[in-house]
Amino acid sequence: MKTLTVSLERTSYPIYIGSGTYQQLPALLKKHGVSRDRTIMLVSDTHVGPLYAGKIQEILQQAGYRVGLSLIPAGEENKNLKEFERVIGDCLRFGLTRRSVILALGGGVVGDLAGFVAASYMRGIPFVQLPTSLLAHDSSVGGKVAVNHPLGKNYIGAFHQPLMVVFDVDTLKTLPQKEVVSGFAEVLKHGLIWDESFVSWLEDRAGELLGLETEPLIEAIYRGCQVKTAVVSQDEREAGIRAILNYGHTIGHALEAVSGYRTFTHGEAVAIGIAGAARLSVKVVGASPALVERTEALLQAFSLPVRMETTWPAEDLLEAMKRDKKVQSGEYTFVLSPQIGRVELVRGVAEEPIREVLKELRRA
Repeated sequence: MKTLTVSLERTSYPIYIGSGTYQQLPALLKKHGVSRDRTIMLVSDTHVGPLYAGKIQEILQQAGYRVGLSLIPAGEENKNLKEFERVIGDCLRFGLTRRSVILALGGGVVGDLAGFVAASYMRGIPFVQLPTSLLAHDSSVGGKVAVNHPLGKNYIGAFHQPLMVVFDVDTLKTLPQKEVVSGFAEVLKHGLIWDESFVSWLEDRAGELLGLETEPLIEAIYRGCQVKTAVVSQDEREAGIRAILNYGHTIGHALEAVSGYRTFTHGEAVAIGIAGAARLSVKVVGASPALVERTEALLQAFSLPVRMETTWPAEDLLEAMKRDKKVQSGEYTFVLSPQIGRVELVRGVAEEPIREVLKELRRA
């Protein structure tokens, strides 16, 4: 098992990454001060819950914990206030107090929603992230928890850091292949924004990683979390450098919003967004066209899309981009890349090159 620490101004917490880590949950909870007299609510979804929730409940109950279960319907469209309110109700009925702990078992949707429940319930209780998807290696670290609004993604939320993150890579082996592929978008992003050597490592191991070989998976997640940890430790509340983690997300979130969160997985939308950000980087910050070639080749090596197969109106996408949380004074704001392994936040990007990029992303 590999361990990283997220060190923040007021708190710190570990990330545990390995195979078979759920068996160690009782010991890890005890290590981090969660005694057996503290009630636990396990929050999962209708895909992940039937696979792992019963096993985790049994492990914890045998160790003396009282554990409830709340399941939400699977899917990004269910990361909303209605499901948030329903999970709060489950917590109340099960008798959670301010000393209770929530365990978020699932992908990014579950982690975000359950984390927001933990941030809100009785003005905040501890929670633990148990990510079961590759995408969630990113979303489970850093304390950003939220639900979506019909007009945009993650507009209703909080910063609420977990007690710990426990990643068991064995869970990835039961994911549909589409979700496995989707998850690599955020892993690739971490290399592209921070570490060219990590990009080279990923290029060399695409086959092993898509084949879910255990040791390369642990290493990829560890190195991705290293990047996320380094950035978050400098900027907990996204006042500065943390915005670089949104590379590809300005276009990606716009695609998700205009499609009602039903057409793309998050990773597919981000992959198209990364391809668009690379193209925009050539037009706006003078990056070499080789940046686009290498970026798109990397995405395609992991079976990720680099074009929009469905034509979405440019006006709808531009309007969604104007609602991006990085926007100030109504200006388009993008994370752009002068070269592999380096990015910068650029405000006041003109509309014309964005339109050109959207047109290029629609080409076959």
